[in-house]
Amino acid sequence: MSSSQFDHKLSGPSLAFQPLYQQVAEYIKQLIVERRWQPGEMLPSEFKLADEFNVSQGTVRKALTLLTDTKIVTRRQGVGTFVSEHTAQDALFRFFPLQADGKGADLPKAELLSKELVEPIEGVQTALSITAKDKVVKLKRRRILDNEFCMLETIYLPSKRFPDIEKREDIPHTLYHFYQTDYNQTVFKTRDSIKAVLASKSDAKSLGIEKGMPLLMVTRVTESIDGKLIEYRESKCRTDHYHYQVELD
Repeated sequence: MSSSQFDHKLSGPSLAFQPLYQQVAEYIKQLIVERRWQPGEMLPSEFKLADEFNVSQGTVRKALTLLTDTKIVTRRQGVGTFVSEHTAQDALFRFFPLQADGKGADLPKAELLSKELVEPIEGVQTALSITAKDKVVKLKRRRILDNEFCMLETIYLPSKRFPDIEKREDIPHTLYHFYQTDYNQTVFKTRDSIKAVLASKSDAKSLGIEKGMPLLMVTRVTESIDGKLIEYRESKCRTDHYHYQVELD
């Protein structure tokens, strides 16, 4: 429609072979990437979107259902559809699976140990699909639960996606919300790999444990809503009275 505020092109070459509702879903996702709607903001009604895209309301409903299933948007019964936002509660139940034995989920605090702009080592290059010439920001933190150090984290971020983040003095405990609001980098998928390791002398000193104690090494690669790799992190987790819990549905 010539009067459309979105200047949409549902029949573009990248979408032409998809069912119409998937084309609508992809285009809505692209508008979210472009920040036409901010995190937590309500989308126009199904009727309004259908009119804008010149499709049926049923097609829009199927598109929004698809985006809801992938957690790009959130639907509130009787209210409307909202751009998903990475709140502290969301980070707790979706992205921080370490729990103290015999206790429920709790969001830990984070102590920032260092932040610097560095050249990526080979493993980081591979994880983030970057080259040795691409700078990364390296953050080192340790996590605290019940006034006890429970985890060491080393986080690598492509500097081109997080410009000058190493100069920030206000880096919060909850990074994914920070990425979304301050750098327009919305976490969409994470992939974790877990293996057992022994605490080094440095690990032991940082966590207040004995050298050689068993730890869980969790490596995570994080993808944004637009399919870009935006974070690689290595976490060393205590196992003496903590466990790694994941719920699948």
